[in-house]
Amino acid sequence: QVQLVESGGGLVQAGGSLRLSCAASGRTFGSSAMGWFRQAPGKEREFVAVISWSGGNTYYANSVKGRFTISRDNAKNTVHLQMNSLKPEDTAVYYCAAATTGWSADEDDFYSWGQGTQVTVSS
Repeated sequence: QVQLVESGGGLVQAGGSLRLSCAASGRTFGSSAMGWFRQAPGKEREFVAVISWSGGNTYYANSVKGRFTISRDNAKNTVHLQMNSLKPEDTAVYYCAAATTGWSADEDDFYSWGQGTQVTVSS
């Protein structure tokens, strides 16, 4: 089991940047794919990005490709999401999640979720 705590959200103007962090505890962190998801008001939760257990593979939603970068440090049990060129449509609660496997972009494979961190992008 992995426990997750997100941080780094806030209010930023369009075109700005934020870096989200996810601190993980638990023995299986190093063997789990880690993902970021988001949920905007009135919308369903959606996939943002995922990184494999080793950090060697990443995958992004088309809406954030080229603007967001996911990374991990297994020695520090942390995952980050660097968000650049932010747009008002990026406004959402962002969640960090751990998968049951070393690589997956399927939300159904993510079993442990953080409490979320709010990102608000003003126009």
